[in-house]
Amino acid sequence: MTNRRLPLDDNRLFGKLPVELAENIRSLNPWWRGLPGQELPAFKRWPFGRLKRLLMQGMTPATVLRGPRRVGKTILLRQLIESLLADGVAPQRLLYVPFDELPTLRGLREPVLGIARWYEGEILKSTFNQAARKKNTAYLLFDEVQNLDAWAPQVKNLVDNHSVRVLVTGSSSLRIEAGRDSLAGRITTLDVGSLFLREIADLRQDEVSSPFWPENGLEHLGKQDFWIEAVRHGRATRDRRDAAFLAFSQRGAYPMAHDRPDVPWEEVADLLNETVIKRAIQHDLRMGPRGQKRDEKLLEEVFRLCCRYAGQTPGQAVFVPEIQQALAGNIGWNRILNYLRFIDGTLLIRLVQPLELRLKRKKSPPKVCLCDHALRAAWLQEVVPLAPESLAANPHLTDLAGHIAESVLGYFFASIPHLDVAHFPLRGNEPEVDFVLTIGTRRIPVEVKYRRRIDPHDDTRGLRAFLEKTVYNAPLGVLVTLDDDVKVPDPRIVPISLSTLLWLK
Repeated sequence: MTNRRLPLDDNRLFGKLPVELAENIRSLNPWWRGLPGQELPAFKRWPFGRLKRLLMQGMTPATVLRGPRRVGKTILLRQLIESLLADGVAPQRLLYVPFDELPTLRGLREPVLGIARWYEGEILKSTFNQAARKKNTAYLLFDEVQNLDAWAPQVKNLVDNHSVRVLVTGSSSLRIEAGRDSLAGRITTLDVGSLFLREIADLRQDEVSSPFWPENGLEHLGKQDFWIEAVRHGRATRDRRDAAFLAFSQRGAYPMAHDRPDVPWEEVADLLNETVIKRAIQHDLRMGPRGQKRDEKLLEEVFRLCCRYAGQTPGQAVFVPEIQQALAGNIGWNRILNYLRFIDGTLLIRLVQPLELRLKRKKSPPKVCLCDHALRAAWLQEVVPLAPESLAANPHLTDLAGHIAESVLGYFFASIPHLDVAHFPLRGNEPEVDFVLTIGTRRIPVEVKYRRRIDPHDDTRGLRAFLEKTVYNAPLGVLVTLDDDVKVPDPRIVPISLSTLLWLK
């Protein structure tokens, strides 16, 4: 009996899916049928160009885009698809699957591989490797992949055995990080947070502008000329910068807050609470290892304290008594610290660790930095203005605004790819410094003094002490202020307003 060669579209060579799931996937990929996708905003967030390069010709076959919920990851994926189609990529080479919108996935043991096998036979009409050899490499875009168990081994199997390019997104860095070990050498990670100040201006004014600070320009941070030119850039674009900063002060930096500036803040706050904070606490964080459910009330209380002490280093002495009083239970620091790390894993906060020098043990707690001060305003129902004119009308909020400004800056620095950021706690006779940026062997101290009156001597004490220690190899210091035009006699220190610094990206 001779073996009969099966045609490529025979499902026995590929895979089958439940009818409902197959139809759902077809409806999510209308370009296969020559139909348009959902209408998308023209505004593109800063990672768009970089993501496209990574997807098409990055050094690794897979790319992960991480970020909090509602910062625009799904829109970025759909914009990439639209751009690839406009570039002439055949529609059948593009697969998009949102794993948080497919209830019909239940019961599928290996959804990534199962859908990939089905897509080969039903849509691509060839194996991935055959398509790649004909210069028709398939692009697979998987949204919110952290909702799948064992997603990483499936992606590893896919890229190890098939010539494909994969882009996945996730709202939980904990679940994404859990899979990175098995994907070592096969994956590039890119983080995206809430809007940069320049993006707020572009979105609200329907413009496209380029950042002053280049994408791969960390070496510039160690040069005083860069900071001096940055200050000049802020002054030269003062009107546009100030308009964006005022909008940021009033509504934060989530796209939803600026895409519809006509919507009252109260509605935006309710939406942030429901779709970002509660969704993360009730969905992303509730389920622990082996199906164990985490304490939702404790998660909420830990996040509330993160909001209350944003920009500060509250630590055990603050968290333990306040949580024990709020929840009327004997809850220990180790458990609270684990929950802090869980929330950090949603990327809603960044825990900026103390600078570790000369093998000294870290004795200070991390500094809590929120991804957006609007989350604090929404969750605590307490609006604290950051714009100078708004703060001048509410001088009693100056100290609180200073902490929030520190939180904003900490998350901003932590969002810059490959930039190492820490805080420098009080050590013996060495004053504390709010942040220390490390670029190679050099360190740059950054101090935040967010008030109208600056004492050139007292307010630079921490910076000067750090600069004078040759072991820290600090070429300059940065003083972040409320207003422009602050003067400091020490030539090693560059004063720059918070609005100008945030305006650089």
